[in-house]
Amino acid sequence: MQMAPSIHALRHSFRVPIAPSIALDRFVYSYLVYGETITLIDTGVAGCEAQIFDSIRSTGRNPSEIALIILTHSHPDHIGASRAIQQATKCSIAAHSLERAWIEDVELQNRERPVPGFATLVGGSVQLDHELEDGESIEPDETRAGEMQVFHTPGHSPGSISLFMHSEGALFSGDAIPVTGDLPVYDDALASVQSVKRLRRLTGIRVLLSAWEEPRKGEEAYRRMDQAVEYLQMIHEAVLANAGTDPPDLMEFTRKTAKAIGLPPQAVNPLLARTFTANLRVRDRKSLLADFTR
Repeated sequence: MQMAPSIHALRHSFRVPIAPSIALDRFVYSYLVYGETITLIDTGVAGCEAQIFDSIRSTGRNPSEIALIILTHSHPDHIGASRAIQQATKCSIAAHSLERAWIEDVELQNRERPVPGFATLVGGSVQLDHELEDGESIEPDETRAGEMQVFHTPGHSPGSISLFMHSEGALFSGDAIPVTGDLPVYDDALASVQSVKRLRRLTGIRVLLSAWEEPRKGEEAYRRMDQAVEYLQMIHEAVLANAGTDPPDLMEFTRKTAKAIGLPPQAVNPLLARTFTANLRVRDRKSLLADFTR
């Protein structure tokens, strides 16, 4: 799907096994940015390299033209195909410094943040060639691709980044902007709100290119960010209402809170418990929505 003259969106469908004979259907987006060379933003899960390469060929280009992979963060559905693509193209790989450990050692990630089916989702570790920092400008080549500005948008993960391509008005947000009604995944509730609010203040966004939602254009892009902040506050209120005064039984607390925010029973898993635990760490705050300046 062509989103702008130099941007193509690729939707990757995959399944996450959550119990015997039960799998959760998910999807994730990666993005091709065309210039003299090709920049790939996120790679999908292991095996997605075939779809990426086929898409490039369908536009008359060659997968060998991929010169740079930018990883918005280190989670399996974003780095899964990185090893296969890097081995095939010899491209460079860039991400935030706080994501380096889990990208370069996926077994460490699996131990510290186990995800069902991890081994089937991730094709292996890769080495970072460049660490991206907040405020940095990336210009993959000097012709058609255009400059992208890096925004450190933690919350979903410590080193999550978003990228804003000014020439196209395109905001690549990774998983920084939660989708109302979908499975919330973050490690820091307050930082998640602050990151979304920071992106919301950007002017000139013409298309929001999230990893876990369909692209949104024009004012709808800003509405989605407003809705995301409201969703994060709703989750926080549900956590506070169900936590009680004593340390809760984690999975029972997760089931009650998931039901309160309208998530189905199959959404209850250790990853969701990890999310709600992030809210418990700031349970002294009734609201996450205080003004934030950065």
